[in-house]
Amino acid sequence: MNLKIKDIKSSDGIIRIHQSKGNKDRIVSLPDKLLATLRHYYQAFKPKEYLFEGEKGGKYSERSVQLILKKALIKANVQSEGSVHTLRHSYATHLIQSGIDIRIVKELLGHENIKTTMIYTHITDIDKQKTPSPLDFL
Repeated sequence: MNLKIKDIKSSDGIIRIHQSKGNKDRIVSLPDKLLATLRHYYQAFKPKEYLFEGEKGGKYSERSVQLILKKALIKANVQSEGSVHTLRHSYATHLIQSGIDIRIVKELLGHENIKTTMIYTHITDIDKQKTPSPLDFL
């Protein structure tokens, strides 16, 4: 909601996030695919200050973002409940499942304590089945 156009640093491949969860500033990577999508979005909607603006300009309210997500879930025929925080949880979980070091995930999420990040390290039965035994390498 607070992301401004000037926070997108395409030449550096980063996004500067100001005063996000926990009122912390941080930097996250800007993948090429996301940059291409954001450029199309910018061309189509021509926002002025905030990257995502309401119909009358200015930033979206929390409630508007929640409603947009709810409509997207319905349109995508997602059966389970979801929230904006679910997206954050999914991001962290996918990073960890992809093998990203927990300390990096901690920094990306802006956590003070690694114990907070450890919440995202839950392991599913499928993950357990995929994990090879050290004996497999003998």
